[in-house]
Amino acid sequence: MVICTVKYVLVLLRFDNRGEGGTLSLTALVQRAGGRAARMITIIGMLGAGLFFGDAMLTPAISVLSAVEGLKVVQSLNGRIDPFIVPIALAVLAGLFAFQSRGTGGIGRWFGPICLVWFATIAVLGLISIVHAPQILLALDPLEGVGIFARHPVLSPAILGSVFLTVTGAEALYADMGHFGREPIQATWLVLVFPCLTLNYLGQGALILGDASAAANPFFLMAPGWFQLPLVLLATAATVIASQAVISGAFSLTQQAVQLGLLPRMTLKPTSEEHAGQIYVPQINWILMLGVAALVLGFGSSDALASAYGISVVGAMITSSVLAVVAIHRLKKRPIWQALLIFSPFLIVEGAFLAANLMKVMHGGYVPLAIAAGLILIMWTWTRGLERVAKAEESDLSMTDVMAMLAARPPMRARGTAVFLTQDPDKVPVSLMHNLKHNQVLHEQVVLLTVKVMRRPRVPDSERVAIRDLGPGFKALTLSFGYMERPNVALGLSQARAKGLKFDIMRTSFFVSRRTLLPRPTVGLGHLQDLLFVFLMRNAQRAADFFQIPPSRVVELGTQVAF
Repeated sequence: MVICTVKYVLVLLRFDNRGEGGTLSLTALVQRAGGRAARMITIIGMLGAGLFFGDAMLTPAISVLSAVEGLKVVQSLNGRIDPFIVPIALAVLAGLFAFQSRGTGGIGRWFGPICLVWFATIAVLGLISIVHAPQILLALDPLEGVGIFARHPVLSPAILGSVFLTVTGAEALYADMGHFGREPIQATWLVLVFPCLTLNYLGQGALILGDASAAANPFFLMAPGWFQLPLVLLATAATVIASQAVISGAFSLTQQAVQLGLLPRMTLKPTSEEHAGQIYVPQINWILMLGVAALVLGFGSSDALASAYGISVVGAMITSSVLAVVAIHRLKKRPIWQALLIFSPFLIVEGAFLAANLMKVMHGGYVPLAIAAGLILIMWTWTRGLERVAKAEESDLSMTDVMAMLAARPPMRARGTAVFLTQDPDKVPVSLMHNLKHNQVLHEQVVLLTVKVMRRPRVPDSERVAIRDLGPGFKALTLSFGYMERPNVALGLSQARAKGLKFDIMRTSFFVSRRTLLPRPTVGLGHLQDLLFVFLMRNAQRAADFFQIPPSRVVELGTQVAF
């Protein structure tokens, strides 16, 4: 009620970045509002993103494995099915990841009806148990929970650590806002999901009040014997849906990280013409699949995975709460103490959950922390490496100086247009200097193209193009895209033509620098980070492909960069 319903569904979903949600979207929203501590906010965003990826690996593993383990309850299979639990779970998960390329929309057409049947089923099962032990309704009184903690203070952390499994998935719900929209998520949660879950949890408690031995597996034991096998099949389908939600959230988070410059360029494939937020990222899909398979094989049971689960989730929740406090302060113009006061109930509850989950670190809780640390290291290495490369390539020559030199000693002119990619149109691009130095030629029209990724999800076409005259034969063209859009230079140029930029695409060449990185001699961690950055740069998607430049018009100029 406090975490999922109040914090996420009623409060945090209102902090959308023009329809997009998730930790990095909230980070971009806060940074766009201005203010100090921009680097610290970025680090908090990295931490939240890293922890979410740990959640994205653990959720499919524990969800599907726990559902398949329901087969142990079926009397006719008792004792004979145990060796096949892990292989069955792996087969289900492999099928799920194999279907990701079809897109969220295509998969969702099957999942919608299954969800309705699932929630109706668990609500009815819970309600039947509640009728037999109505005193369980006293559990709705929070004072009962406080009383348990007061009477059993030693057990309190263990209880909190177990109860926390009921709130997992809330961060994925926020990250998926771009796929489904705020109002559909709120309506579905409040009308369907929340009431059905509450009835089912109360029903499990009612069952245990009548039969303490049912605590071994209360969910499946609520069902009559004849319905247990169908319930296992339905639960498996439902956990596949839950896994889909977190996987699609990981895709959205990856796209945001790539566009914001926190991760190397990757292949981003849109999977829907109607919904811009639905994408497929092949590299992340297969990395997640391998990670999930390793977790299932390594832990072998949902009970063992439960010890690893929780730390990454509560850590991501705390980072989103901290960012929300900053958002209230900067966007709503509230004093920081008021923002802290508003979110203090959530931070207190999440802090208690964090303390409880820290007890699991030595029992598998280090796994999500290691996953998060690995991703944060990659993000930090990538951003730090880009800054160093940009500084190494920084030219002291301005375009004004170069144009004055060219006017004094005009080079040979080739027909057509040359487009040079650059981060700063007022400085001379490295590729332009290499072209002049080695080919000693300049095109009739030179366009310095800057592709900007804004800290908002999408940029309207009316704000996409900005053209500036630099001098005779030179123009600066800026194309702006949102961080949830895939930059498309070909589309941007067609819009630039409508705004007066004259060129013939068949007589236009795009000059792109292809860097060979030469790390400077260092030792220790700095040297390892340099090697990691070189590896990431080498395996990043080619700029021409990422920016969707017509491949037949691209000229790559190799350059060595000592950073």
